[in-house]
Amino acid sequence: MTPEWAKDAVFYQIFPDRFAKSAHLAKPGGLEPWDTPPTVHGYKGGDLAGVREKLDYLQDLGITALYFCPLFQSASNHRYHTHDYYRIDPLLGGEEAFDQLIEDAHRRGMRVVLDGVFNHSSRGFFQFNDILENGRSSAYIDWFTVNEFPPNAYDHDRPAGYAAWWGLHALPKFNVHNPQVREYLLNVAEYWIRRGADGWRLDVAEEIAAPGFWEEFRNRVKAINPEAYIVGEIWRMAPEWLHGDRFDATMNYPLTESILAFLTNGLFDRKLIEGKGYNPAHPLDARGLANRIGELLRAYPWDVTLAQLNLLDSHDTSRALTICANRVDVLKLGTLLMFGLPGAPCVYYGDEIGLEGGMPDYDARRPFPWDNPERWNTDLRAHYQALIRLRRDNPSLRRGGVHLLHAEQDALVFGRWFNEDRTIIAVNRAETPLTVTVPLGDMSQGVSGWRPIFGTSSGVIRSDGSLLLKIGAREGLVLKPQYGG
Repeated sequence: MTPEWAKDAVFYQIFPDRFAKSAHLAKPGGLEPWDTPPTVHGYKGGDLAGVREKLDYLQDLGITALYFCPLFQSASNHRYHTHDYYRIDPLLGGEEAFDQLIEDAHRRGMRVVLDGVFNHSSRGFFQFNDILENGRSSAYIDWFTVNEFPPNAYDHDRPAGYAAWWGLHALPKFNVHNPQVREYLLNVAEYWIRRGADGWRLDVAEEIAAPGFWEEFRNRVKAINPEAYIVGEIWRMAPEWLHGDRFDATMNYPLTESILAFLTNGLFDRKLIEGKGYNPAHPLDARGLANRIGELLRAYPWDVTLAQLNLLDSHDTSRALTICANRVDVLKLGTLLMFGLPGAPCVYYGDEIGLEGGMPDYDARRPFPWDNPERWNTDLRAHYQALIRLRRDNPSLRRGGVHLLHAEQDALVFGRWFNEDRTIIAVNRAETPLTVTVPLGDMSQGVSGWRPIFGTSSGVIRSDGSLLLKIGAREGLVLKPQYGG
């Protein structure tokens, strides 16, 4: 079974260096100014105390779960180059700041999911650094796969001479077939769950192919907290990973790809997706999107589908708003689809106020402009708040099955139904208003009409039980049934 809380959650992804910086935490002097464009290697100085200070903001938005990019000690602003898996990076405030954040978040009913980078470490990871210092004589020589001595850790004009993620010298790949390495990583996973984390997002999870590793990972994590959420970063449809023996969910990039392809019809700057594991450049009309959604719904058990981590963007992609040519109305349609379809929606920090960013990656990791509220799109933030509220207040949007009602060219209409609660969602991506006739089937049982609770267009039930629906240009609708005369 997948965790019940995850099916009801609204996640917020935080890139710690760029979200919020507390004035109460001492910092070294080499930080970049917060309000300047980010660079590849520069630090802005965001920290966990800053996150704590913004919990009121997140709670007001409606967020119930935080997913953090890596927090462990690292010599990189993104912290995917881990130096010490048992230390929270001092720039983030160390273990004390982590414990305080966990306490405050849990007091508010918020869960905290950590990023686990267990496929590879860094040149500064002690055991690998020992190999750099001692060569063949290192006690940890079999923690990694080293092919030449001395290992070439820094000359990027030559191969590394050891197994590294994508051949990157900075990211030596663990030899997870080594029982000592395996035990080390599993102990790390257990340690942070015991310390209060509510789950793990697992970086490049598919690249750890050691038999039984992820099965043991799940067993040991769930033995400590049966409701821990385990989500793998796999960019494709991956039902073989979700049979209940490894992960609860994956990052649902196939849905991301499909929604963006529909919103843009494949028309956007291709540089924004170069080298990424998804490709929203193939045009999709409403029928194509409906077919893709159907494939995803058939691919997984329903319990898994409800726990999938749904997203429009992340630290690894261009911002959805940027892909949509900075069209806020288009992004609003995308968020309606994300919040309206099964799975746990995940908001990448700053999307709700219109933060932009493209490629290279660091451009999509811009600092949150706390001190410049004039840069906030407050209407967009209100849109996110409204959708989060709708999802919270309507069980069908969290647990209900999906009933495709209409999919032609620019208009997609589907229903969600859970016990007595029914909801219809309609989107029109066209630049002009549309009037569509929607066969309701079982959705019309006992219903005298449908009223919009989100959006302003209207629907009228015809004598044959169908719904005559008027949808404005670039508009999304949420409708609820009316009963009686």
